[in-house]
Amino acid sequence: MIYAVADEALAELGQRLVADSSGAIAAFEVAYGELTLATSTAHLVRALEHLRDNGAARFQQLIDVTAVDRPERARRFEVVYHLLSMTANRRVRLKLDVADGEAVPTATGVYPCADWYEREVFDMFGIAFDGHPDLRRILTDYGFEGHPLRKDFPMTGYVELRYDDEQKRVVYEPVKISQFRNFDFLSPWEGAKYALPGDEKAPS
Repeated sequence: MIYAVADEALAELGQRLVADSSGAIAAFEVAYGELTLATSTAHLVRALEHLRDNGAARFQQLIDVTAVDRPERARRFEVVYHLLSMTANRRVRLKLDVADGEAVPTATGVYPCADWYEREVFDMFGIAFDGHPDLRRILTDYGFEGHPLRKDFPMTGYVELRYDDEQKRVVYEPVKISQFRNFDFLSPWEGAKYALPGDEKAPS
């Protein structure tokens, strides 16, 4: 169980980690009872090594690597690392901003379990990790186009698949959306078999 830590204690830990990191960790923030640290692609590996080895907390375990897409920003993505210190019973979040097309150094040399986490971020967001031992898709199919967790990826995707009886195999085709009826949005119950009194379709 992870116990709540007072904001003052988190701020003190953040100050210590920034001060002791020799510039690898640039800043910290405490919000909603959580400590978030900031670094850059140039200092990422040093920041992770510092968090793993620092006597103040020793964040021995990498819990997750993920990303956030903010297309309105010049540096579009935030890559986020979640770490756990089993010694101090604390969690910390490490973030860095990444431009579209910019590669991030792999964390597999510091935390080997980053292997699959980074593959997932690559698959879902299209962010590459320099030095990764086997950077390829992990959740989508072979030949998949695009990265589904980018904000500009269409909800329908680009292709659909079906089994073709004549070819005796699965085939991929461009997505076709067939509108089976027109909605006028005059009633939330439009198309329902029964409507309660008062929920009848409004006159147009």
